[in-house]
Amino acid sequence: MDLRHLRYFIAVAEEQNIGRAAARLHISQPPLTRQIQQLEEELGVLLFTRTPRGMELTPAGEQLLEEARNIRALVEQATERTQRAGQGKLGRLDVGIFGSAIIDVIPKLLEAFRGAYPDVKVVLHSMNKNEQIEALRQRRINIGFNRIITPLPDIASELVSTESLLLAVNASHPLAEKAVVPFHSLADHPLVMFPAGSRPGLIDKVFGLCQQVGFVPQVSQEVGDVISAIALVARGFGACLVSQSTSVLSLPGVVYRPLSGLPDNAQIDLSCIFRADDRSPILEAFLEVLRDFRHQERSHGA
Repeated sequence: MDLRHLRYFIAVAEEQNIGRAAARLHISQPPLTRQIQQLEEELGVLLFTRTPRGMELTPAGEQLLEEARNIRALVEQATERTQRAGQGKLGRLDVGIFGSAIIDVIPKLLEAFRGAYPDVKVVLHSMNKNEQIEALRQRRINIGFNRIITPLPDIASELVSTESLLLAVNASHPLAEKAVVPFHSLADHPLVMFPAGSRPGLIDKVFGLCQQVGFVPQVSQEVGDVISAIALVARGFGACLVSQSTSVLSLPGVVYRPLSGLPDNAQIDLSCIFRADDRSPILEAFLEVLRDFRHQERSHGA
């Protein structure tokens, strides 16, 4: 039994007349009659009783009509879902996340994507930069988010946002009294650095900026992530350089201050990374949302 047989059968059953069914299907009557006969032969049952008034369904025909309509609905649904998947509107997006951007920027971007593509399931995976790259290569995730990206031949990236550096300090810290903190003044104060492990990272960026200004930072602690770093700042372990999006993280005793005298390259980029050979519709759909998001964020910041 093929779908054409079912389509022909439904038309005859609903019209109860070969002539009207043939007109509806845009075919002549003899081929339609042969198709119905072939279907009856294949099933080994009589589907219609031929009467002077037309075609009446037998009990077997009535059962088949119910089943055929269900099959038709399933085929239409499958067709629609397949087309939506081909347009990136249906499926699953596995996302690697890490760092301060999960506090502010990434949730906003993922919310925009879910609003545009509500039938795509978004699954988050907490993993650092090296883990994200390995997961991309193994096709366990579709995209990742990170900063300080080293160019790799098989990994592509798309800029999400560019942020300024802020200083997170304990409210009782001497630098907290300043409205704007001169960057060179950090030479006299211990700093909490992150992330320890994945390189290059923000910790390397901070060391490089300090060297450009002419000092080597005093490191009080190295921790794995920004939340741990801010928690240590709250307990008075030192000051910490963080991206602007971290300032939405409010812990008792922690204040954020802008910096002056930073080198020109002090801004921090957040990038979305993905396999360079990935041509999936869902990835293309996500990147379109990302670019629109970036444009809107820049417009709001202008």
